[in-house]
Amino acid sequence: MYVIRLKNCCFFANHGVFDEEKALGQRFHVDVELQVDALRGLEEDEIADTVDYGAVFQEIERIVSGRRRFLIEALALDIAKSLCEGFARVMQARVVIRKPNAPVRGVLDHVEVDVSWPQ
Repeated sequence: MYVIRLKNCCFFANHGVFDEEKALGQRFHVDVELQVDALRGLEEDEIADTVDYGAVFQEIERIVSGRRRFLIEALALDIAKSLCEGFARVMQARVVIRKPNAPVRGVLDHVEVDVSWPQ
């Protein structure tokens, strides 16, 4: 087993509970950590026996840019499930989503959720 991490992938989308979030959209920052079973791919230096992280990025982008979710927790779970189901070598996915412009009365850097699949 080894780990692939994609850090601070940034997308513009319309997730959130409030109408303003749907109408205006906002940035979402995504980190993904994949537990990968691909020892043979490492030993033989073969991309076919591991995970193409370019394809992983495209899948994350497809989901984040797709249908609106009210909860970023649900968005994170959808990403984690899709990566585990869509990439045979991925044994577990951990997805962290940061929402810098969360509609919170107060000053904060961002709201963040952290979801793993399977648990």
